[in-house]
Amino acid sequence: MSSPHDFDFFHGEWEVLNRRRADFLAPDSDWVEFPATHWCRPLFDGAANIDEIDMPYLGAKGLTLRLFDVDTREWSLNWSSNTTGRLFPPVIGRFEGGRGEFYGDDTHDGKDVRVRFVWSGISDSAARWEQAFSVDGGDTWVTNWYMDFSRPSGTTGA
Repeated sequence: MSSPHDFDFFHGEWEVLNRRRADFLAPDSDWVEFPATHWCRPLFDGAANIDEIDMPYLGAKGLTLRLFDVDTREWSLNWSSNTTGRLFPPVIGRFEGGRGEFYGDDTHDGKDVRVRFVWSGISDSAARWEQAFSVDGGDTWVTNWYMDFSRPSGTTGA
């Protein structure tokens, strides 16, 4: 069951290998690969955190605010980018068996999309995040972005 400490593994510095589709909605779109750097800091004794990712390849930085709802025992993941300066609709979900799944609704290129974030492969030194979009209410998904996180040499979590 999800807890306020699900994201404790994520605190600290990370190196990130990104793989994302050139077209987020096309399952046969080419993949683009690029590095990034990332840090995450706990808030509210672990029941919240904030992170920033620097992606020079995209000329962008992103920020996520994660908040644990003690009543529903679910997390809301709230994303923003310096390229828009706006907060995107949250994805909401929980961890079970070492895997986190989070869902929400948004738009992409003028189309309504169901969004899924998955956290998996979690350890002190590695983790994977993936994003998928569905244009049919979740019947089919196009995974369009992977981030593989690893600790920089000589660092540990916060």
